[in-house]
Amino acid sequence: MLELRNLSVTLDNGKEPVEVLHDISLSLKKNKIYVMTGPNGGGKSSIAKAIMGIYPASKGQILLEGEDITSLEIYQRARLGIGYAFQQPPRFKGLQVRDFLTLAGGPDTRVNPCNLLLDVGLCAQDYLDREMDSGFSGGELKRVEIASILARRLKVAVFDEPEAGIDLWSFQKLTETFRDLHQRQETTLVIISHQERILRLADEVILVSGGRIANITNCEEILGDISRTDSDCLCRQECNRKIQINVECHR
Repeated sequence: MLELRNLSVTLDNGKEPVEVLHDISLSLKKNKIYVMTGPNGGGKSSIAKAIMGIYPASKGQILLEGEDITSLEIYQRARLGIGYAFQQPPRFKGLQVRDFLTLAGGPDTRVNPCNLLLDVGLCAQDYLDREMDSGFSGGELKRVEIASILARRLKVAVFDEPEAGIDLWSFQKLTETFRDLHQRQETTLVIISHQERILRLADEVILVSGGRIANITNCEEILGDISRTDSDCLCRQECNRKIQINVECHR
């Protein structure tokens, strides 16, 4: 479905060019779920933005169903069936949620905004007529944007940390939605996440570090590696015994 061939991305940070992705090669199959994980700043979001065309490739190719889309603009990739949900979604003053979801579906798609909002844990009665402005929290905005991605019948859907800012109940609903989408449609899902529940949805887990693909594996191996790393850390063992989770190691 989607192939990245020796892809590199170089960005200008205002001082000097920085290569944020180095020789990335990936082959993503139709109707599979891929979860990208790894350390912060490792390049996960950069890969997602390169797929969508937000970051231009400096080297290599991106192919969608065998067609070279490397030079295509964002809107052209969107028309071909690639969708992207931002880690920090934009706001649209003056645009109601109902209209936003209808527009997202496109002229040839019958969209049910109520069901889409339910899929992401929002009550349609409370949100359909609201404007997507500063009155929305980050978590609410995130869920509406995810609903807009679900409104389209996409070939490839990319979600950048969809769990960020979402409460536990809505997160459970979101994982169910990903599972249902996978079963109903032939969409290739690429999800950037550190959450175990989302990792367990994956057909393959892609570990990204230092702007490179460090490993392509499965959920069990990734979680096993994390467990072994934690077991080697004496201060983390002590913190865990005291039920102080998420404490960094200062050994």
